[in-house]
Amino acid sequence: MSNFNIDSKKDRQYDAIVIGSGISGGWSAKELCDKGLKTLVLERGPDVKHVTDYPTTNLYPWEFEHRNELPYAVQQDNPIVNRCYAFHEDAAHFFVKDKEHPYVQQQPFDWIRGYQVGGKSLLWARQTQRWSDFDFEGPARDGFAVDWPIRYSDIQPWYDYVERFAGISGDRDGLPELPDGEFLPAYPLNIVEKYFKQQVERTYPGRKLIAARCAHLSEPEPIHIQQGRVKCQHRTLCQRGCPFGGYFSSNASTLPWAAKTGNMTLRPDSVVHSVLYDEQQGRAIGVKVVDRLTHQEIDFYAKIIFVNASALNTNLLLLNSTSNRFPNGLGNDSDTLGKYVAFHNYSARISAEHDGHLDYKTDGRNPAGGGYIPRFRNLHRQDSNFLRGYAAGFSAYRGMHADESGLGVALKDSVLNPQLVHWGVGSHMMGETIPKASNYVALDPSLQDEWGIPQLRISVEYDDNDAKMKQDYLDTMEEMFTAAGFTNIRRNESSQAPGLDIHEMGGVRMGRDPKTSMLNKWNQLHACPNVFITDGACMTSTATQNPSLTYMALSARAVDYAIREMKKKNI
Repeated sequence: MSNFNIDSKKDRQYDAIVIGSGISGGWSAKELCDKGLKTLVLERGPDVKHVTDYPTTNLYPWEFEHRNELPYAVQQDNPIVNRCYAFHEDAAHFFVKDKEHPYVQQQPFDWIRGYQVGGKSLLWARQTQRWSDFDFEGPARDGFAVDWPIRYSDIQPWYDYVERFAGISGDRDGLPELPDGEFLPAYPLNIVEKYFKQQVERTYPGRKLIAARCAHLSEPEPIHIQQGRVKCQHRTLCQRGCPFGGYFSSNASTLPWAAKTGNMTLRPDSVVHSVLYDEQQGRAIGVKVVDRLTHQEIDFYAKIIFVNASALNTNLLLLNSTSNRFPNGLGNDSDTLGKYVAFHNYSARISAEHDGHLDYKTDGRNPAGGGYIPRFRNLHRQDSNFLRGYAAGFSAYRGMHADESGLGVALKDSVLNPQLVHWGVGSHMMGETIPKASNYVALDPSLQDEWGIPQLRISVEYDDNDAKMKQDYLDTMEEMFTAAGFTNIRRNESSQAPGLDIHEMGGVRMGRDPKTSMLNKWNQLHACPNVFITDGACMTSTATQNPSLTYMALSARAVDYAIREMKKKNI
C-alpha cells in the first residue's frame, strides 16, 4: 500500500476514484488505468493478493482441523452467513461475519458479503449469461418499473469486449433469448444431462437445455496468458481462491492488469463514509474515508468517481452522502434512491432419480455445474398468471455408496469397495422478481457501525408474483421430470429469506427520465454527472440471468464514455 501524507491535499488528488474492488470495481479500475488515469481504488476490507493470500487453496480435506466443517459455536454466532452454501472452513475467512457488520432487518433478509480486495469475485458461482432485448424491453412491455434507457445493441459490443478478456466458456446455441458470446469451448453435458436435453427439446418445443456458460478458462487464449492465468484444473475448489487463475476474479485478472499500468493506487482497509459534493462547482469532488483499523478520517479527491461498493452498500453510501443540494442522498432528485430493490428467487428446487444409463458414470468435475434451461415463460406473449419468468439449472450425477451396517471385516470390505448407485438429477430455479417501491433500503436513524456510518435498514420481501412463479416452476419441472422417466421426484420449497441468492439489485436504477430514475444510459447520475454507478445498484430490473457479466460490460462501457466526456471537458 502506498504511503499517504494526509496533511497534503495534493498527495490525495487523483484523476479517478473507484469505490470497491469486486467484479465491477475491478473492471472500472482496469479500464480507467488502461486509459491513462491515475486511479485510487478504495476497498473497505483487508488486502488479498492473488495466490499469496489464498491460505486454504491447496489443503487436502484431512488438513482442515474440522474436516471443512465449521465449529458449532461459529455456526451459532453466524446464523445469517452460515446459510450460504460456501461458508465452510475452507472459505469462511472471505465472508463477512454477522456480528462484525450488523444491519437492520425490517423484513428478513440474508445479506451475504465479502469485504476484502476482490470482494465476492473470489466467491461467486461464475455463471455468465448475456441479457437480450426480451430483458431490456421487459419493464416497458410488461408495465412495471421504468423503461431501460439501453437495449441489447447498446451493450452487445461491451459484452464481446469483457468476455474476450475474462474468458467465458460456452456453446453458440443460437437463442434470441440468450444471445451467443465470444466463447471458449464449453464444458460438455454428461450422458444423462444430454438425455434430459433430448427429452425436453423433443417433448416441449421452445424449451432448451444448454451447457452452462461460465467464467472458466477451458482453453486459455493469449490474452489470458498475458494476465498470468492458465487453464482451469477442474478442482471445483473455487471459493478458496484459485492459484491458477482458472476462473475470472478481480484478484487474478483486472486488478493486477491495472497495477501493471503504474496508474493504480490500491488502498485496502478504507471504509468510505460519503461522497463529497461541492455546492459551488455543482459536482462531486472526492470521498471521505474512515480507516478501518485506526478510525482516522481522510479525504481523497478526484475528477470522476465510480461507485462499485456492491448493490446495497452503494445505496447506503449515496444515502449517507448528504448536502444542502442533496439532503436525501447524492443525486436523489427523483426520490427513488434506495427504492425498487429486487433480487433473484432461488427458493425452489426439485430432485429425482434416473434408473437408466447404468453403463455410464461421471468422471471428473464440471466447473460449469452442468446444464442451464433459459427462460421460456412469457417470452413472446403473456402465457401465465405471473409477470416475467425463471431460468433453471440442471445437473446429473452418479455417486458411490458403501453399506456401513456391518461389523468387522464385512464393514471394512464394504467401505473399501463402494458400489455405484443410480443416477441423481436435480434442478433449481432462478426467478425474476419485480422491482417495487415497497422493497427498499434506508439508513437507520439511530444505529451506527463502529466507523460512525448509519446501519442499513432493509425491507425486502417476496410477493404474490413470486409465489405463483415458484409454483409454476415446481409444477413444470415435475412434469418435465416425469416425461423424461425420472422417478422418486421430490419437490423442495425453501423457507430462505430474500438475499441468500446473493443477487440483490437496484435502488440506484437507470432510466430515461430524471424524475423517475437516478442514472442515465451511461450509468451517470442525472444530477451529479461526474459520478458513475456500475454495480448491481444500477439495475432497473433483474431478468433471470446471473448478473455479473452485465456489471462487467456496463462498467467498461461507462468508463469509455466518461473518458470521452472528460476530453470534451463536459465533466
